Amino acid sequence: MRQESDALGARELPEGALYGIHTLRAVENFPVSGGRLFPEFIKAYALVKAACAETNLEIGGLDAAKAGAIVAACREIADGGHADQFLVDPYQGGAGTSTNMNVNEVAANRALQLLGRAPGDYAFLSPLEHVNLHQSTNDTYPTALKVASLLLLKDLEAATARLQEAFQEKESAFAHVVKVGRTECMDAVPLTLGMEFGAFAEAISRDRWRIFKCRERIKQVSLGGTAIGTGLGAPREFIFRAVEHLRVLTGLPLSRAENLVDATANADPFVEVSGILSAFAANLLKISSDLRLLASGPATGLGEIRLPALQAGSSIMPGKVNPVVPECVGQTALRVMANHQTVTLVAGLGQLQINQFLPLLAHSLLESLRLLSRVTRIFADKCVAGITADEPHCRELVENSHALATVLVPALGYERVSHLLAEADAKGLPLAEHLEASGVLTRDAAAALLSPRRMRKLGYEAGDYEECLRRPPWTGEEEK
Repeated sequence: MRQESDALGARELPEGALYGIHTLRAVENFPVSGGRLFPEFIKAYALVKAACAETNLEIGGLDAAKAGAIVAACREIADGGHADQFLVDPYQGGAGTSTNMNVNEVAANRALQLLGRAPGDYAFLSPLEHVNLHQSTNDTYPTALKVASLLLLKDLEAATARLQEAFQEKESAFAHVVKVGRTECMDAVPLTLGMEFGAFAEAISRDRWRIFKCRERIKQVSLGGTAIGTGLGAPREFIFRAVEHLRVLTGLPLSRAENLVDATANADPFVEVSGILSAFAANLLKISSDLRLLASGPATGLGEIRLPALQAGSSIMPGKVNPVVPECVGQTALRVMANHQTVTLVAGLGQLQINQFLPLLAHSLLESLRLLSRVTRIFADKCVAGITADEPHCRELVENSHALATVLVPALGYERVSHLLAEADAKGLPLAEHLEASGVLTRDAAAALLSPRRMRKLGYEAGDYEECLRRPPWTGEEEK
């Protein structure tokens, strides 16, 4: 064991532990969720610390040996090393100080090892005096959160593009499949299945663009602002150079916020990004619910499409296969929406110069980004890409529905079509069959009015109804 001390006293730690006394106290004080920090956040924080070490070397705040060891340790951490040393719970008091100190201590003790010294030799290289030099939790924590968010946004952008592509492929594949549209879960007018999937693709396209623009909302960071954004305790050269080093290390388009006091106190840029993620979640929830409904049955539901069969759906009903991926997508979407509410409340509850609940915001936002990136790829590859259409069933539903009635209204008028429809229902005949038997419209003409080409054409032209329009107008006397 080794002994470390802080203002509250001395504690013993395992001799080889890279974490220190501040981390130990945080673990004891906050055994809340049993969870850990997201790896992307640890990576981002390590890159922030590396950038600060490089800047301090440049301005003479650190010598080459110490700065080099700190940077090397931080690079190991950023690459996923020493993950078992990050022990603090995401739910913690102190506006993120426990996280900052966990990173400082692991970086310092690993740097000591690289310099041939034992962990805990803080007289030579200290978590606070060297790794945290010219920094505060209040500027490094939100900066690391923005870096982590930007890294995860890259993954989400790619996943969203894949989902859009998957829906566009189905839009093309189903362009010829005419089906019944529905409003309020009741039969409405016909469209093609391709048009329905095209609407899904268009919604995801908007999400893709909004997600791409998220980077503009959070690329300005507060690094160098120290405690409240005034830069107190940091040399002017550090404040102006630290973000430049961080931009090079991360490859991200970062810039220093023009007003560091504002960037330290206010969390509304995170709310804006979270809101865009919530909008995407709303589309995912709606689309996944639509796919479940369209695939329902298969014998007694709509059954217009078939989802890929991925696993047995029941422990008691043989042969049952459930829409497990759309259900997973829906649950994930609900979680993201709930996280957005949390992010919004946290931003509004910040007080004066910092936001004391930023750890909750960080965990909620990063969880949303990670969940969406993963579930979007699953949705595209395990569900949408394998969807097939039951074309005969779609056609049967169109022919047995009242869809043709609405199509005929421009030519025959609402009242006459209503009368013909009532007659067909009374005789128990499909409308198309009754129209042909009554001499109103041939079966071929009815099929032409319900063709995929007709469905895809915006609006109608007089020639579309030429056969209908040759007949004398209906006055209602025919019924008498």
